Amino acid sequence: MIEAFIMMGGLGVIIGIGLAVASKVFYVYVDPQILAVDDALPGANCGGCGLPGCAANAEAIVAGKAAPNSCVAGSAELADIIAGILGVTVEAKEPDIALPGCTYGLEDSDLKYLYSGIGDCRAAALLSGGMKVCNIGCLGLGTCAAVCPFDAIKMGKNNLPVVDEERCTGCGACERACPKHIITLSSVTRRIIKEYTTEDCTTPCQRNCPAGIDIREYIHQISVGDYHRAVQVIKERNPFPTVIGRICPRPCETDCRRIYVDEPVAINALKRFCADFEKENGKRILPFKAPETNRSIAIVGGGIEGLSTAFFLARLGHTPTVFEATAALGGLLRTAIARNRLPMEILDWDIDGVREMGVRTKTEKVFGKDFTLDSLFADGHEAVFIASGGWDSRLVRGTGSEIESPIPGTLLLIDLLQPGSEERRQIAMGSDAVIAGGGRHTIKAVQICRELGAKTIHVLFQETDDDINADAAEIQEAGATVIFGAGITRLAGEENRLTEIEYTDFTDLTKKRLPAQTLILAAGRFPEMVFVKPGAEDTKETEVSENKAAAGMPVNGRHIWEGMLPYKQPDFGDQVGLLAKGDPLTDMSAAIKAIAAGRRGATSIHQFMYGLDIALPDQALTLDSKIQNVDHVENVEASTSQIMPVIKQADDTSDKELELGFTEEMARAEAERCLQCGLICYRHEDTQVITLEASQDIQIPKERPPEGIRPPETMSISEFERIQ
Repeated sequence: MIEAFIMMGGLGVIIGIGLAVASKVFYVYVDPQILAVDDALPGANCGGCGLPGCAANAEAIVAGKAAPNSCVAGSAELADIIAGILGVTVEAKEPDIALPGCTYGLEDSDLKYLYSGIGDCRAAALLSGGMKVCNIGCLGLGTCAAVCPFDAIKMGKNNLPVVDEERCTGCGACERACPKHIITLSSVTRRIIKEYTTEDCTTPCQRNCPAGIDIREYIHQISVGDYHRAVQVIKERNPFPTVIGRICPRPCETDCRRIYVDEPVAINALKRFCADFEKENGKRILPFKAPETNRSIAIVGGGIEGLSTAFFLARLGHTPTVFEATAALGGLLRTAIARNRLPMEILDWDIDGVREMGVRTKTEKVFGKDFTLDSLFADGHEAVFIASGGWDSRLVRGTGSEIESPIPGTLLLIDLLQPGSEERRQIAMGSDAVIAGGGRHTIKAVQICRELGAKTIHVLFQETDDDINADAAEIQEAGATVIFGAGITRLAGEENRLTEIEYTDFTDLTKKRLPAQTLILAAGRFPEMVFVKPGAEDTKETEVSENKAAAGMPVNGRHIWEGMLPYKQPDFGDQVGLLAKGDPLTDMSAAIKAIAAGRRGATSIHQFMYGLDIALPDQALTLDSKIQNVDHVENVEASTSQIMPVIKQADDTSDKELELGFTEEMARAEAERCLQCGLICYRHEDTQVITLEASQDIQIPKERPPEGIRPPETMSISEFERIQ
């Protein structure tokens, strides 16, 4: 008996020791913050946050991989509770909503697969690519509706998803389930920062519009008589519709598919009709805004690009202030366009609309005289955007002979080279100068920099030695170091002084730094740049410049501000640095391009402030993108385009507008001519006729055409099967 007790006791000791060891070996520490956040979450495990349950979301929130307001099933106060646990604050959450992105459903498509026994879009896409005629179109099997945890999506009569905005929480389950990316999350911010990709159902006119306006939709709204909604659609991407409706070069119309039948839709005239409707009614129609962020941004330059940047920043919820050197806003549009094409009351109307979005403006404020980069930061602005234009803008406002330097330490080459310029003597040339480009004028620029006191001069060319219009050996003999294949990507400085430039070496894509107190740009204008003030913790260990490496002398210490470039337009997205291919070299360009640049500038500022990546999305859409398209249309009857009425010659004066605009009847008739295109789809007379319209190869199903859908008139069933 005693032996049994001893044995049991010994066994207990052994087990206890084993458990103690196991507790140490297999001990799992749980962060109390994770537990607290998990307890605060509703425990619905709906997956609306994109993670497998509330516990996973709690871990992601504490790790900084998810926002405190990432839960879509919790109350409005939940984000503040979680923020309190983490010791942070949150800005107001902008609601997301699912948005279908296809125009025509299965009933309206000409050619489609027979999905025998398959009831899931993902399975259909894996099995055969899911192609009907359009290779990105909605498959219509309702997988998005099946996975929606809030029953917010139903399939409509045309087999396209219909979203119940009251039920939709913006959880993104539908977006993740759709194999064709047809249904995506939408919000004001998402729409502003979006760059179209080859996976989007875009129209030819939209692809050719620099601003990317949803032309199909606003023309559709005109055709149904909803002019208010049409104006809102236009202002999603264009804050100056009344102006652009009069002066746009209309690149959209060159790609209108009606050119295959008769003549393009008068797209720009329809835009003007909508904008004039708003003005004549005297009631401002404004697009939607994101919640206020209380983040202040300064924009230097009150031309179309600067005002557009401010407009989109205001829509993103920020508080922009525009500083203009002259007495009136509008830039070249106020001085360089004839009044009978663009009356000033039209320009002022659109500018007032920008102000009504919440944009503050200050005129007769000259950068470098009335305020500086440093003073803007001291006044509480979190970012500064330079959109001051260049030499041609100065000519228009009568200051062409004055040397201006809106970017600290930065000059235009033309200011340095002006023969007999007295102002040249007043240039504060630093001991370290960098010249970006210049071609055959570079040698003269190097000599002048030497005369003004520069000790070290670097000349950076984006091109190779064989491509430049200059002699590198002569430049070096003049006393400069030449670097080929280099693009300037960043500036840095302290207070109102430039101290350093960063460039990318194209040979290996490494970033290198050079000391610089003076930067000279071989262009007719200053580049758009975003300046931000890094936090106190951003004390970067400085690299040693090339010319001081041997002596071991540091280039610079802690930076007070940094200047970065907005992302490039998609057509030149692979270009790097200032003055790269595709960058504007003059202000004398289309206003619609300035508007597009303003949206990209606002987007870049927003992304810089929030630490987001400004890189273009994969498969960003360009004019050279390989996408499905059509080279003809069928079953579309010819119709006559409306002709813009003009004033009678007897009433013509230099100040009176020449074109009168469409009447409502003319606008509705012209809007009816629109084919309401998609990627390759368009409206035609008989939707039951198979039109093999795609100019690229189309996958033809092995099954015979579905009942009720016949092949083209000129093709028999056997011929139809042989073309597989």
